[in-house]
Amino acid sequence: MSISRFILFATKSRSPTTPNLLQRFDPSKRIQSCGYAKSAKNNYGKPTGHSVINVETQASHPWSAYVVSAALLGFAGLVAFVHYNDERRAVAIGQGSKSGCDAAIGPIIGGPFTLVNTESQVVNEQDFLGNWLLLYFGYTSSPDVGPDQVQIMVNAIDTLESKQNVKVLPVFVTIDPQRDTPAQLCAYLKEFNSKIVGLTGPVSAVRQMAQEYRVYFKKVEEEGDDYLVESSHNMYLIDPKMKVVRCFGLEYNAEELSKEILKELQKIPT
Repeated sequence: MSISRFILFATKSRSPTTPNLLQRFDPSKRIQSCGYAKSAKNNYGKPTGHSVINVETQASHPWSAYVVSAALLGFAGLVAFVHYNDERRAVAIGQGSKSGCDAAIGPIIGGPFTLVNTESQVVNEQDFLGNWLLLYFGYTSSPDVGPDQVQIMVNAIDTLESKQNVKVLPVFVTIDPQRDTPAQLCAYLKEFNSKIVGLTGPVSAVRQMAQEYRVYFKKVEEEGDDYLVESSHNMYLIDPKMKVVRCFGLEYNAEELSKEILKELQKIPT
C-alpha cells in the first residue's frame, strides 16, 4: 500500500471527535504546529508522538529539521561575527589617533558672536583672542542664583590671580537684553568687580550666541514687563584660541572652581 493511501485510510478511520489535522494544515504547518504545541508541556526536542504527522514528515523531508537548525546556527554565527568586528573597529571617546584631526569628544560648543559691551562698543570673539576667559550667561534681575554665581566667578578669578599669578578674564553675557542695557549692565557688574566684561546686544544676537554655547533660557512668571528668566547657569572656560575647554555647573564653589580652572590651564604649555 502506498504512503498516500495509508494516510487517507488512517484519516477516514479516525474517530469523528478527533480533529482532522491533515485537512486543516499543509505538511509544513503540521510540523510547526505539533512541535511548538508540545514544547511547553514536554522537554524541548522530544518527538511529538503524532503517528500520522511523523510518517509524512519522515517520508517527505527526512533532513528538514537538520537543515533548518544548520541555517539558524549559520545566521547566528554571521550576526555574532559582524558584531565582533564592529566592536573591534569602534574607538572609545577620547582614545582615537592623535594624527590628523583631533578626535571628537562631544558636540561643538561655542562660535562667533557680535555683541555690545558696557561702553556701547561693538565687540566680537576676535577681540578676546590671546586671553583665558571664564564666561557666564546671566541677567541683572536674577534674584538669587545669578548673583551667587557671579560672586563665585569673581572669587575664583581673584584666587587664581593672587595665589597662582594666573589671569583669567571674567565675561558676563546677559540673557535678558531687553532690560539689560549697557548702562544697566555696567552698574550691576561694578557691584561685584570692575574687571568683569559685560556683553549685551540685540535679542537675536544674544539668542544666537546662547544657542552656540548650548545655553538654555526662557521667560517665566510673566506679569507685564516683570518676569524672571529660567536658565542653565553654566560657566565656560575658554582658551586663548577661543575654544571651550571646560564647562562648570552649579556644584562648584569658588575654591573648587579655581582648582579646576588651574588644572585645565596646566594641561596646556605656556
